[in-house]
Amino acid sequence: MSDEDIEASKAPLMDHLIELRARLIKALLGFGVAFILCFFIAKHIYNWLVWPFVWVAGAENSKFIYTALLEYFITQLKLALFGAGFISFPIVAMQIYKFVAPGLYKHERSAFLPYLIATPVFFLLGSMLVYFVVLPMLVRFSLGMQQLGGPETAQIQLLPKVGEYLSLMMSLIFAFGIAFQLPVILTLLGRIGIVTSQMLRSKRRYFIVIAFIIAAVLTPPDVLSQASLAIPLLALYEGSIIAVRIVEKKAASAQASTGAPPAANPAE
Repeated sequence: MSDEDIEASKAPLMDHLIELRARLIKALLGFGVAFILCFFIAKHIYNWLVWPFVWVAGAENSKFIYTALLEYFITQLKLALFGAGFISFPIVAMQIYKFVAPGLYKHERSAFLPYLIATPVFFLLGSMLVYFVVLPMLVRFSLGMQQLGGPETAQIQLLPKVGEYLSLMMSLIFAFGIAFQLPVILTLLGRIGIVTSQMLRSKRRYFIVIAFIIAAVLTPPDVLSQASLAIPLLALYEGSIIAVRIVEKKAASAQASTGAPPAANPAE
């Protein structure tokens, strides 16, 4: 390679680095603004997150405690980071798309955009399952283990700590949100020909075991949380098989209309 070729390749590289820096700055600014906003309303957000507990236990029986001087303040900082990640995700995702899109063909951009939109949608579905189903079930189970005091027995009462409750909520939301990306990932792999619907059907029995392993790793060590994640994972896997089959039919129709030879089956 001559010196002229090296110099010619520097300009596009510098342009990409400058654009990458601009995209990162915009994404960080969006995250920073969302963090400041969430920090000022952190108490209101926390009250919203506590609603499943209040709904099950009743407002008169709902009492949260903190045992360290700065525990509630640190909890609000964590909550602000947590909320900022949710709010700023569309901004961050859009910056990623704008950086990658110029290097893609038109049909590649049209294929990539639906998956970018589906990712937060499925994450939100997983979060809603946690908020309306899983957490109330865990609260009801935990409250049922309380013990009333008697002449010869001590009173055992559930008094959740603000930090531990938020940690449980965050871990469940992240676990379910990530696990709910399964249809997006499998459909994308099916679109590029790595997996097929027939392959997914043949591996169904293995995924049943994998689903419970994933649930055991991502959720707290209790049977209710693990079953609450494993069962939806199995349903999502079945939905993924249908989605991949639809993608295959569309690809076959497109090949038939253009007269292109069929792609090789990766399962063979």
